[in-house]
Amino acid sequence: MTRTDVVRWPLTLALLVLLMTGCAALGVVLAGSSWWLVLLIVASVVLVGSAGLRRAGVHRAVVPLLSMGGLIVLLTLFFGGGTGLLWLVPTGETVTRFTDLATSGVRSIQTQGTPAQVLDGILFLLAVGVGLLAILMDVLAIGLGRPALAGIPALVPVAVPGFVVSAGADWVALVATAAAYLLLLRIDVHLRGMRVNRQAGGRGTGITGATGAVRGAIVIGAIGIVGSLVFSLSAPVISGGAFGSGSSSALFGSGVSQLIELGQDLRRPTAGPALHYRTTAIEQPYLALRTYDDIKGTSWLPRPIEVDEDLTVDAIASPPGLSERVARTEVSTLIEIDGVRTDMLPVPVPATSVDGLTGDWYWSEDTRDISSTDSTTSGQDYVVTSLELQPTREQLRESGGRYPVAIEPSLFLPMGTPEIIGETARIVSQGTPSNYDAAVAIQDYLRGSEFRYDTEAPVEEGYDGGGADVIATFLEVKSGYCVHFASAMALMSRSLGIPARLALGYLPGTRTNTVVDGLNQYNVDSHDLHTWPELYFVGVGWVPFEPTPGRGSVPDYAAPESSTASGAPEAGEAPSVVPQPNDNPGLQSGPADSLAAEEDELPGTLARIGLVALGVLLLLLAPGAFRLARRRRRRRLLAANRAGAVLAWRELTDTAVDHGLEVYDTLTARELADSIRDRPGVGDTPRVREALERLLVATEQTHYARREGAVVDRGAGLLNDLDVVMHALRHGSRAVQRARALVFPASLTSTALRRMGLAAGTPGGA
Repeated sequence: MTRTDVVRWPLTLALLVLLMTGCAALGVVLAGSSWWLVLLIVASVVLVGSAGLRRAGVHRAVVPLLSMGGLIVLLTLFFGGGTGLLWLVPTGETVTRFTDLATSGVRSIQTQGTPAQVLDGILFLLAVGVGLLAILMDVLAIGLGRPALAGIPALVPVAVPGFVVSAGADWVALVATAAAYLLLLRIDVHLRGMRVNRQAGGRGTGITGATGAVRGAIVIGAIGIVGSLVFSLSAPVISGGAFGSGSSSALFGSGVSQLIELGQDLRRPTAGPALHYRTTAIEQPYLALRTYDDIKGTSWLPRPIEVDEDLTVDAIASPPGLSERVARTEVSTLIEIDGVRTDMLPVPVPATSVDGLTGDWYWSEDTRDISSTDSTTSGQDYVVTSLELQPTREQLRESGGRYPVAIEPSLFLPMGTPEIIGETARIVSQGTPSNYDAAVAIQDYLRGSEFRYDTEAPVEEGYDGGGADVIATFLEVKSGYCVHFASAMALMSRSLGIPARLALGYLPGTRTNTVVDGLNQYNVDSHDLHTWPELYFVGVGWVPFEPTPGRGSVPDYAAPESSTASGAPEAGEAPSVVPQPNDNPGLQSGPADSLAAEEDELPGTLARIGLVALGVLLLLLAPGAFRLARRRRRRRLLAANRAGAVLAWRELTDTAVDHGLEVYDTLTARELADSIRDRPGVGDTPRVREALERLLVATEQTHYARREGAVVDRGAGLLNDLDVVMHALRHGSRAVQRARALVFPASLTSTALRRMGLAAGTPGGA
């Protein structure tokens, strides 16, 4: 390791400190702190790995490429889920998993509010981003020798809060980032001074020059830091309620925070107008906006909507799973938007068509949510044709059979779900003969006298939201609003093997005295925002329930019967029989099906892994193979007396570079010969020194002797001398240098850079 390598390590550590203090500014938009530790590991591996590559003698132009490879290996280890070869080498399945994680991360960013829960997808995107920023900072600061420019990538995470929250980044993080940047510049000043001192023979005359050289960089960097602080605090952030006139921030959407912002809207002292409508329905409809059927950690997330332009709203298919036996009535609802601005359309469900909309609107086969690609609900006036369903208790009670594959994800419970959720569900539903009766029992329990509707308690006691941990607290405190009651029923139902999800939208609103064409007008405002659970029953489809006391109305089919109603259990009461989820007749699929599918796909998976591994192996062997082919071609030319000293010296130069000698364009042939001769273990024998001298003399004569007096090149003789010196170079090198020369010869990179005019010092010599 050279002295130059030693003095670069403080710069590497300063880059790590700068990047991680910049990432700390994300604390105002991301929940928790464990994500920061993951980013620290990624940044440390990348930056320290880059420094290690330079120490090993890898050319500076190759370091970023190898660092990128190292980042991919690290991501495969952390996020590949075991799909990588030996958990490290990415395969085709790894690429698929990375794609899924990236899609999930973007979806989480678009649907969550702040502070956002750092789910796997978001953490993957953060790790990728920090890894790329670390590589870029390393290139700027060390590869190009411009540490002042390395502060620019570090400002990316610092600037993010300015786009997301009105308060901008935390002042502590901002000041720490500024201090870390100035520390980086101070270390650069010190290292520059050390280099200048060494060049001046240690007379101490270089510090002033080095300081002056970077004084401008410090000024520019300070201006940049101040500018980023001002920007972070002043960047416009558009915010609003869950479905108010505003929109989400530039990065994060409303998503699960819609469930939390719903509570903020309910807590407002004065309600804002949302919409008004008239309908032919017998029962005034709930107006659904968005469906949440995916729970990750502490967050409910909507399923990603993939727009299919064939699914226009002028004709919407009948709901999947709805039997012809279920009674229904077709109704029309005329809706006029007053204050809602979103790309999701509020409609009675299940809708069968929508007329009169402005813009392009499409419905989703998975959730039947209606969204637009180029418009919002602002100012819309439209007519919805929908079905008013009237399933009977008997139809719901008799529902059974295998759930469709598309429904099974709605049975998922997050890992680590508190036991109180399933235990309470089993106690409440004890003795119920069917999924339907269990669902009604859970609904009645939550609407019972033990629970209290309160929009303030979850905020005051810090358990707002709909995740499993929050619901565990809610079941103990027994106080919350619709998000908590709906989430509790959904999770408790899933624990019993009943598919469940959440719907977000509006209650039917308030009837007015305005009558148009014989239909009363109903006004809906922001206080009518509501969340309710939907449970799936085979032969009926998704069926809404109303567990929130004092809000909305319980549908006729969900009203309790004296013969089946289950009251709230007494404290400490335990069920005599605890039904397990697999005992439920509605869920007949087991792990055998998924296991069979995995076995069927195993040969193809192994084949893909083998092909990817072979491709990676060939890619790794390609540089060494190319260098070997070049060496053999040169030897053939020399052996056939078709080439002379110039080619022999070029091969000797490349071999010296491959084995760790520093060779520059300004180095003469004689200086290179001296370096080879003085290298320990190379020029120790007369035979090697004499062979090297003959190669040197022949090369100098070719370059400098007069043509009429030039010595004729002796190709075969030169080849013998070349073999002697090259053999000495190999045996005089360390094992690591020999291995690197064999697998990734440095002369290839140096030659390519020299031809592109990018190398400041590359092999050439004579």
